Amino acid sequence: MSAADGRMGYMTSPRTFKLTVAYDGTDFSGWQIQPGRMTIQGWLERSVAKLAGARVHVVGSGRTDAGVHAIAQVASCTMPRWNAPAQKLATAINVALPDSILVTDAVDAPDDFHAIRDSVSKRYRYQLQNGGNRNPLEHRYWYRLRKRVDLDAMAEAAQLIVGRKDFACFQSAGAPRTTTVRHVTACDIIPLPDGPWGESRLAIEVQADGFLYNMVRNIVGTLIYVGLGKHPPCWVTELLAEKKRELAGPTAPPNGLFLKSVWYGPNDPGAIEASHGHQSAPSG
Repeated sequence: MSAADGRMGYMTSPRTFKLTVAYDGTDFSGWQIQPGRMTIQGWLERSVAKLAGARVHVVGSGRTDAGVHAIAQVASCTMPRWNAPAQKLATAINVALPDSILVTDAVDAPDDFHAIRDSVSKRYRYQLQNGGNRNPLEHRYWYRLRKRVDLDAMAEAAQLIVGRKDFACFQSAGAPRTTTVRHVTACDIIPLPDGPWGESRLAIEVQADGFLYNMVRNIVGTLIYVGLGKHPPCWVTELLAEKKRELAGPTAPPNGLFLKSVWYGPNDPGAIEASHGHQSAPSG
């Protein structure tokens, strides 16, 4: 390694990193790179390429859809050259990112660490405004219900979702999987403090070992139908048994959805759980 390389903080031995990324997904076509479209992965890979001097594949723990946000998305990448502390990599990547994307943490990871393959659990949060006037300053992060919903009925229905079950009724077409069985470990209805103009708020948080395409948004749409009195809580059990997507509630819009946490087991490098309450866009 030359003296110049040493001053730049580079080395020839590759290093694998775990990145934690927050973003406001409103203006992006989702996580995954798509030709001619602005995506989270595309921005990250362009920024990392400037540091590495070559293209580096950045793998996200999940392919969030257009308009979906993240508090703590996790990504992995292997840098062909980087001899500085891991946290300096986060700082360097952020220099070339737009204000709506931020790498909040970077830690060294095992050479074979893979953000998708190695994840054992994820938690999503969906934010709802329960009636009241629309808030023009925060509409990017909340789905406003025009009518108030029954939280007790929604909570009763939500508990019927918990467990290892076939969730075919909550899978949208477009991304078929070999199995539609998943283990949901939590489905919580969480009352939140009122908004700045007195608007009532709540969150639905779902945690599982994996998710089907649009699964959380379809669960939310179904629970809203229960909350509005269109169906009793036991309707969820019927839907799970029927395994037909067309029988369940509508897909909730993307703006209320956040990827909140990703877990990688007890040996997780730089384990992060974004367990704090969240009532607006990720900030940094």
